[in-house]
Amino acid sequence: MDDTLESLFAVIEDRKETLPEDSYTASLFTHEKGENAVLEKLGEESTELVLAAKDDEREEIAAESADIVYHLLVLLSMKGMDLEDLEDELEARR
Repeated sequence: MDDTLESLFAVIEDRKETLPEDSYTASLFTHEKGENAVLEKLGEESTELVLAAKDDEREEIAAESADIVYHLLVLLSMKGMDLEDLEDELEARR
C-alpha cells in the first residue's frame, strides 16, 4: 500500500505543479474556494463513509475510504506537507 500512496501523492504533487486543465486534482488547487473546497469534500466523503458503514456496504466503504484518503493527500500537499509527515505522526502513536 505504501507504493500506492507514494505514487498517488507524486501524481498530486505533479498536478499541483503543472496544473493541467483537464485535471480534477489541479482544479482543487485552483478552485475559487481555495482550501475550503477540499475541506468540504473531506466532510462530504466522511458522511458518505459513515452511511456506507452503517448499511454494511463493503464496496461503498472501500470507495468512500479511497475518496477520503485522496482528498487528505491533496490537503497535505496544499499545506506543504508530505507522506513522511503523516507517517511520522502515525509512527509516534504506535
